[in-house]
Amino acid sequence: MTAAQFLERLVGFPTVSRDSNLDLIAFIEAWLDDHGVEHWRVDSDDGTRANLLARIGPAVEGGVVLSGHTDVVPVDGQPWSSDPFALTDKGDGRLYGRGTCDMKAFIACALAEVPRWVELELEKPLYLAFSYDEEIGCVGAPRMIERLMADHPRPAAVFVGEPTLMEPVVAHKGATNLRTTVTGRASHSSQIHQGVSAIHVAARLVTFIEDVMSELRAEGRVDEAFNVVHSSLHVGKIQGGTAINIMARECSFEWEIRHLPSDRFEDLVGRVEAYAEKLQAEMRERAPDAGIHTERLNVTVPALADDNNAEVLTLCRELVGEAPTGAGAGAGAVAYATEAGQFQRAGLPTVICGPGSISQAHQPDEYLEIAQLEAGSAFMRALGQRLARGN
Repeated sequence: MTAAQFLERLVGFPTVSRDSNLDLIAFIEAWLDDHGVEHWRVDSDDGTRANLLARIGPAVEGGVVLSGHTDVVPVDGQPWSSDPFALTDKGDGRLYGRGTCDMKAFIACALAEVPRWVELELEKPLYLAFSYDEEIGCVGAPRMIERLMADHPRPAAVFVGEPTLMEPVVAHKGATNLRTTVTGRASHSSQIHQGVSAIHVAARLVTFIEDVMSELRAEGRVDEAFNVVHSSLHVGKIQGGTAINIMARECSFEWEIRHLPSDRFEDLVGRVEAYAEKLQAEMRERAPDAGIHTERLNVTVPALADDNNAEVLTLCRELVGEAPTGAGAGAGAVAYATEAGQFQRAGLPTVICGPGSISQAHQPDEYLEIAQLEAGSAFMRALGQRLARGN
C-alpha cells in the first residue's frame, strides 16, 4: 500500500477524540502482523481507546521514535463540501478529509514504509508510537511513553509528526485547560444589595485574566521565536444565570493557559488565584457561603524547550534535505502544544516535523498538499536508509 492508500484508510476511521480508536488500531496491527513486526497495546483505563507501540529492528539503544496521534477533532457544525471521513481528491493537488494534515498523513507515510524497513535489517530500531486523545489534552501519550521507557532500550531521538510543512520545530508552548466556578447569592434584581452576582464577579475575573498578558509583556517575559511572543491566557466558554431579573447564583467559565517554555504554569495560574482570593473575600463579606473554585480539566501539557536537541535536529535536517515547495521559512517555535514536550520530559531528544500545514488543522475542508505527502514519504525512506546496516 502507498502512503496515499494508507491515508485513505486512516481518514475513513472517524476517530474523533470522544469516540473509540480501536478499529483503527486493529487495522494497523493487522498490517504489522503481516510483516512480522512486534507491537504492544497500551490501553486507556476504560478499554475503549489504545495507544500502539511497535518496534522494527533490534532491541538495542539508539533507536528513533516516530510519534503520531490517531484522534481527530470533531466536524460538528463545520461547512464541509465533501464527506470529512472519506479522502477526497478534487484534482487541485490536495487531499481533503478530517485528519489529513493533523495528523494521519505522518502515520500513513510511516506505515507505507514498513515493508522496506523490515527488508533493510535495521542496525538501530525504529519505534512507531501512535497515541489516543491528543486533541483533548495529550491524554494518552504519557502511559505510552512510560511503557516505552520501561520495556525497551533507550531511544536516541523522537520525531513528532505534527504538521510543520516538513520543517523542524524545536519548541512549543505548554497548555493547561481550566474551569473556574463562581458561586454567589441569588436575589431579586431589584434588591441588589441582598445578593452577590456570580456573573459580575466572574466578569471581573475574566477581564483580569486578559490583563495578565499585558503584565507579562510589560515585564519583558517574551520570546521572539514565537509568533505570539508571550504566554497566553484565554477564556473560551462562559455560562451562568437563570433569568434577567435574578442575580446569578452561579457562573462558570472555561479557560486555558499556554505558557512559554521559560514560564511556569504554576506562576501564571498563581496570579489569577491570588486575585480570585481577593474577590472571594469581598463576596464573603455579604455572603459567607460564596466562593470561587478553579479546577484543571487536564494534566498540564509540558512545553517543548529548545534544549538538548542538537543531534536530533541535525538528523532531521539531513532527512528533510531540500524543503518542499511552499514550505517557507522554518518556524523554530510554535504556539500550539503537542506530545513532544512529554517525550522531552522523559529525557528523550525531540523535534517536531511532519507533512501539512497547521493552518489547515481543525478547519472545514481540511486538506493536505499531495507534495507534502510525497515529502513525508521521502523523509521515511531516508530515515530507513540512515538506520540500515552499513550506513
